[in-house]
Amino acid sequence: MKRLFAILFPLLIIIVFLYIMKNYIPFCVDRMVVAKHYLTEGLPETGSTNIVTSIVVLYRGFDTLGEVTVLFLAALGFGAILEGAKKKTKEIVASPIVRISTRYLFPFIIMFGVYIFLHGHLTPGGGFPGGVIIAAGILLMYLAYKDFRIDHTKFKITESLAGIIFVGIGLVGLAIYGSFLANFLPEGLPRQIFSAGIIPLIYIAIGFKVGSELGGLVGEGLEDKE
Repeated sequence: MKRLFAILFPLLIIIVFLYIMKNYIPFCVDRMVVAKHYLTEGLPETGSTNIVTSIVVLYRGFDTLGEVTVLFLAALGFGAILEGAKKKTKEIVASPIVRISTRYLFPFIIMFGVYIFLHGHLTPGGGFPGGVIIAAGILLMYLAYKDFRIDHTKFKITESLAGIIFVGIGLVGLAIYGSFLANFLPEGLPRQIFSAGIIPLIYIAIGFKVGSELGGLVGEGLEDKE
């Protein structure tokens, strides 16, 4: 019975999906009007010279919130799996080259990650890649120094505050203009660091959230549980 259900249920989903595709999605119809609007009106409407950023953060910002939530759930699941696990990995001492280079590279890696999400509205980048770069710097410190540890409490607080700020900015837009993540700040002058309204604030929140979240995962995965 279970095997039959496992076969029929996916088939039912496929049939419903094909029915919806056939009856509600007009194929062979030019729908490029949306893309043209983004390309022609994106800069005047958002103040962001990076059109991809304006789409990700404002035009489909609610979807970006969903992506951040998925990352949080993945981190939560990873932490739950490791909770209480006793692991003692073989001790590998990094070479002097790795240790010395990491000592000098780490501040620049963090600085570069911050630059990536601060300039996300001007150049390619944003909160997600900037946060990943920060987490990569933390990973490098773990690989170079066996006694390196992060303060998990501070990382969790940072992650939580960043998420609250992200949602809070969206709710302010909802309260003022009736749309979640609506831009309620001046667009400013294009190609200036203080421009694009709420986009830099959102990317700062996402950058800190992703960096602290992935950095915490790195710590959970590499620290020995006694």
